[in-house]
Amino acid sequence: MSVIAEFRVPSTDFELGRILTVDGDTTIELDRLVPIGDATVPLFWVHNSTRDSFVENVQNHPAVNKTSEVDVFEDRTLFTLDWQSTEDRLIQGIQEHEAQLLSAVGTPEIWEFELRFADYDVFTEFSTYCEEYDIPLDINYVYNATEPDAHPWYGLTDPQREAMTLAVRRGYYDIPRRCTTKELADELGISDQAVTERLRRAIVTLVSNTLITAESAE
Repeated sequence: MSVIAEFRVPSTDFELGRILTVDGDTTIELDRLVPIGDATVPLFWVHNSTRDSFVENVQNHPAVNKTSEVDVFEDRTLFTLDWQSTEDRLIQGIQEHEAQLLSAVGTPEIWEFELRFADYDVFTEFSTYCEEYDIPLDINYVYNATEPDAHPWYGLTDPQREAMTLAVRRGYYDIPRRCTTKELADELGISDQAVTERLRRAIVTLVSNTLITAESAE
């Protein structure tokens, strides 16, 4: 059964985000990703921006061959991008895991994605893939596409749940602590830094999907 994942990625942490640089209150809305041969061609809307300066900045990027206007309105412009997409691990990961792009909106600092995956296991594989390539996913929510309240483990990915459960069982949160992140890292087979980041994301996800959700309902 399909699941929907909502997450954020800093604009500077994936190639397309670095290419589509914008200023001020400008936003970019990714309309679709079109696979053409080995390439992935993005179509995207740019809102509240000076078209000429935006095009100039994008075409100065070494990975870009050309960006072209497809449709122009008073407050937004639709562009397509001819680029070397093989360096963008995030976009590659989305394509390789056959995720359906529901929405993606970028600002100068952050991109917010909403993707549909075939099932929770595929999403977990995608999340692990991003960890391997140091793509920091700040996961807001993961839920069943037909039953939003039935999302597994309050939105935690399997690696996050594993790390959090191990940390509690080994006494990492006890006072005084009974283990270190290095000991957790050795047991999980990942780096000390990866454990710290995985625990941080797990806590943010748990709080967002329990305490903050409950406050909103009240």
